[in-house]
Amino acid sequence: MNILGIDLAGSEKRPTGIAYFENNRILTKVVYKDEEILKIAKNFSKIFIDAPLSLPKGRDSLEVNNGIHFRECDIKLRELKIKFFPLTLRPMRKLTKRAIKLKAILQGQNKKVFEVFPGGFYDIMKLNRKNKEEIIKFYKNLGFELEDKEFIQDELDAIACLLTGLMYEKEESLILEGIDGSIILPRIKNNLK
Repeated sequence: MNILGIDLAGSEKRPTGIAYFENNRILTKVVYKDEEILKIAKNFSKIFIDAPLSLPKGRDSLEVNNGIHFRECDIKLRELKIKFFPLTLRPMRKLTKRAIKLKAILQGQNKKVFEVFPGGFYDIMKLNRKNKEEIIKFYKNLGFELEDKEFIQDELDAIACLLTGLMYEKEESLILEGIDGSIILPRIKNNLK
């Protein structure tokens, strides 16, 4: 599988989780700098990132508040009763800027970049978003071998990005499309193996 899952942090000072397949194992890493992310991404053709990758239609900047806060895909996410932070919220702005910049670089390297949302993954799979033991057990029950280590939440979220990417590859995903972006989520009752 030539796919990479990234749980992107809003700042290079905070941990970014990375997940990818190696044979039937899921491997994870924690990185900080954009250059580390780009170095790992060189080996993959499809990148699935937990971060907003576009601005709402009619909004040219995150700095100038013109009252437009949601993209069409965000509204569809809300209709599914999946909670999320608007990309115009102060902490989300840095994340959105960083994600859009990385997306441009990756697309310039002929990679396909997709927006995913681990919170939505967990909600659809009926998992507690912050219960690490429950999430790890769920991943193992799917039949994937995980490393024997203490995972941080960013790594588990990166695995959710990766598995959403796998579902997309198998045409078993739900795509919330809009004129100003799209978010890929899992479809309920997926067979990942």
